[in-house]
Amino acid sequence: MHGILNLNKPQGLTSRKVVSRVQKTFKFKKIGHAGTLDPEATGVLPLCIGKATKIAPFLLDCPKTYLATMKLGVMTDTDDASGKVVETHSYILGRERIQEIIKSFLGEINQIPPMYSALKYKGRRLYELAREGKAVDRAPRMVTISHIEVRDIHDPFVTFEVTCSRGTYIRTLCRDIGLKAGYGAHLFHLIRTRVGMFDLAQSLSLDQLEKMTVEEVKQVLWSLADSLSFLPSVTVKEEGEARLSHGQALHAEHLLSPLPSGLKERRIKAQNERGECLAIVEIARKGEKEGDDLLLTPLKVLLP
Repeated sequence: MHGILNLNKPQGLTSRKVVSRVQKTFKFKKIGHAGTLDPEATGVLPLCIGKATKIAPFLLDCPKTYLATMKLGVMTDTDDASGKVVETHSYILGRERIQEIIKSFLGEINQIPPMYSALKYKGRRLYELAREGKAVDRAPRMVTISHIEVRDIHDPFVTFEVTCSRGTYIRTLCRDIGLKAGYGAHLFHLIRTRVGMFDLAQSLSLDQLEKMTVEEVKQVLWSLADSLSFLPSVTVKEEGEARLSHGQALHAEHLLSPLPSGLKERRIKAQNERGECLAIVEIARKGEKEGDDLLLTPLKVLLP
């Protein structure tokens, strides 16, 4: 069985625990997830089954959309509601000013990752150091906020929708919004509503999934091709399929049609005439000129 399950992760479970439960229920040999959610967060958690584990890194690069609720005037040591309160401030902040501050985070921004995160410092997880009361310098990282909009303000809670790039910490975003406002804030509640092609409205709950038979699960699996439909595609000939199965690069003569016009992506998916995804390839040329020989180098082969 190969494909991706669009799961709505329940509150109170780690992403790893969800994977373990599903693996135990259906005896999957290979299973993983595409994007960790904190235990208290809910929402879209794509589960990659079989060959689909090979495309998990590419799904991690997809934009993600969240519905976040932050609490103004209160800062915690974890930047979310699970932490210990470290600062409390009274504040006066009008609706227009709140919206203005939140909108100012649109675009490329620098974030300093939180201490309570799984990032490593000299071989150790940051959260391990944080639990020992240690803090270390963390280099800021550039992330992209492509959409951010206030959905509701119910003092002291502000709910906003945000679409962001890989590596964005919503806890940190809430903290930084609060700091810019001058009163502090922390993430109170988080729902992930979308990962790439996977939307919350079409997701399955863990309870629903665990009541299904293996045959029923097969019916709701997303194919690799559909899961990667955010990537442009090219169809290859049989000899091209054979080359990909050996990890060999493709040339123009191995394609059934030319590359899509106006292509901006360097990564595309190669599929056969049956629509099956064969590999993710990177576009290159033997020379630097437009007329030079086309070369499609495999990044991840999904055969056999």
